[in-house]
Amino acid sequence: MENIKFTPKEILQKQFRQKMRGYDPDDVDTFLDNVIKDYDTFVKENQRLQDENERLLAKVDELTKQVQVGVSQPQTSTTSQPTSSVTNMDILKRLSNLERHVFGSQLDNDPNESHRL
Repeated sequence: MENIKFTPKEILQKQFRQKMRGYDPDDVDTFLDNVIKDYDTFVKENQRLQDENERLLAKVDELTKQVQVGVSQPQTSTTSQPTSSVTNMDILKRLSNLERHVFGSQLDNDPNESHRL
C-alpha cells in the first residue's frame, strides 16, 4: 500500500486551476467521481484479500502444527500403519456385510441384532 499516492478523499478534494482553454469542469468532475468509485472498490477488495490471506496463513500454521504433533508422537507399533481415510464406522459396516455374506441366514435368524448397523 506504500505505492499508493492518493486516497479517494484526496481525489475528491483535488482542485484544478482553470485556464482560458481548459477542460470542461463538469466532465472532469464526472470522470473523477468514477475514478473515486473504482479506487474505493479496489481498496476494499485489496483489504478483503489481505484479510483472507491472513486467515489462510493462520489456518496453514494451525494445520502444520497439527501435522507436527501427529508426526512427533511415538507409534505404539513397530510396523508402520498406512494412512487411510477409512473410518471405524466404515470398517464396522464392511465387517458386518462380510459376516452376513459368510454366515447368511444364521445371522438373520439371530435374536441378538447388535451386529447390524
